[in-house]
Amino acid sequence: MKYLLFTSLLFLASCTQEMQNKISRSVQNWTGTNGVLDVLSEGKVMYRFIRIDKLTTATSTGGAGVPRPYRFGYGVFDKNMNYIPDEGEKKVYFEISDYGTSYVFYENPF
Repeated sequence: MKYLLFTSLLFLASCTQEMQNKISRSVQNWTGTNGVLDVLSEGKVMYRFIRIDKLTTATSTGGAGVPRPYRFGYGVFDKNMNYIPDEGEKKVYFEISDYGTSYVFYENPF
């Protein structure tokens, strides 16, 4: 048992940061999450998306697999920012650019 744990830790330590992120995302995809994404402007929350199961980094097409400068996902647009999907609040697709966009992604505290 100790040998297996040591080998696993050694394997993870030798992985690149991107590989560690991919392993982490695959675990999250399997277990699921209840994520919240707050999009900020001048320190204020402008938009909130709830019930996000994953936030994905886009990659280029054509087999290159190069990361693109944006993230995307699906979540309920929380108009009144109360962390609850109310009547009229629908699940939508969203994209967030790495250029000039501030955002925070976290587990729903409620």
